[in-house]
Amino acid sequence: MNRPTTWRVVLWIFGAVLFVFVAVPVWHSLRGHSTKDYWVWFETGQTVLQGGAIYPDQWHKFAFMYPPPCALFLAPISALGQTGLVVVLALVNAAAWICCILFSVRLVTGKWQGAPVLLYAVPSLIVGAFVWGNFLLGQPSLVLLALMLGAFIALQRRFHWLAGALIAIAAAIKAFPVIALVYLIYRRSWIATASLVLTLTFFLLVLPLPFRGPGLLRQDLERWSTGMLFKYDESGVGQRLGRSTSWKNQSIWGVANRLLRHVEYDHKYEPHEPVYANFADLDFRTVNAIILAAALGLGLCFITVMPRRARRTSETDAMEFALLLLLMLIFTPLSFGYLFVWLLYPFTVVLERLQHGSASHRALLGWAGAALALLAFTIPFRVTAQVYGNMLFAAVLLFAGLAAELWARKTTGAG
Repeated sequence: MNRPTTWRVVLWIFGAVLFVFVAVPVWHSLRGHSTKDYWVWFETGQTVLQGGAIYPDQWHKFAFMYPPPCALFLAPISALGQTGLVVVLALVNAAAWICCILFSVRLVTGKWQGAPVLLYAVPSLIVGAFVWGNFLLGQPSLVLLALMLGAFIALQRRFHWLAGALIAIAAAIKAFPVIALVYLIYRRSWIATASLVLTLTFFLLVLPLPFRGPGLLRQDLERWSTGMLFKYDESGVGQRLGRSTSWKNQSIWGVANRLLRHVEYDHKYEPHEPVYANFADLDFRTVNAIILAAALGLGLCFITVMPRRARRTSETDAMEFALLLLLMLIFTPLSFGYLFVWLLYPFTVVLERLQHGSASHRALLGWAGAALALLAFTIPFRVTAQVYGNMLFAAVLLFAGLAAELWARKTTGAG
């Protein structure tokens, strides 16, 4: 499989797919068709350039829901026009996808080249539909993953300031990567922790000041924090009140609420017959207690299987980082399909581990195979499978398999 001919074929196929993924949203923009979220990014960037309000008051729904620094990042790109913005963001996604593949292989093998061709190709093939969703919609999940993987490599290379800064950039684009701060504190990566906090503070408070002024800066932070960051009640999360409990949200918050409470799973704006999938009719407080108990259980499992600092290796780090990404994916409040492109890295870890062929790795194959089967249910049963959280439970199965694998390495002396 590693013959030059095979590599050329794979690279040509990948190049063709990448070209199509970039070309389609650009073509849609040129033809005047729907550009999905690209239009929101363009409008937001233009609003910043014109000195307008990024977020409306509490009585109106947010069109743009990401943190204020993200809007600032979009401003200069939007000056290129809508099609120019689509071209730039699609190319950024293309570069991020390449980085995700290369960084994933580097983390699991410890080297930049010489890995089997399947290790580069198969994980992207598994998450190909999610990759396509990011290009079509204009979502930044690939960029976030590339930043997180880059931070993990920086941690391994002891570039702690760079690691913290990369995670801060990801959190400035979309808030949930800041969860990694808990991991850095637990691992006593104090320099990376300080870098994350200082860099994020710079993006939130210092960088916008010359462009937004103190008044708009304060307004941006207040409206975003109250309307998105700290908004969670019986009606839903942030600005996605109905959609956060719909079949599209695959986080534990969305799945638990629609399966354990009598809430509609197919939220629509036009009149329709409500549909439900709940097994129980628990109150909001009880459902949240169950979610927090699950978070505590998986968190304790993560801590238990982590090797002591003195006994960490690049091999155990690869699995540890995969478990961290899976936890972030499971517990971010809004986790729609395109975010599951993050499974690219855990599947890369699984594939690399399976090459060894021991008994524990055969068990890992079972966990990963079950996760892959759950994801495959989306093809024939797109809505029904996601109603019952097939993507969420696929992530949980991968977490269980990789946690068991890391525990096996720890108890046999590797960790």
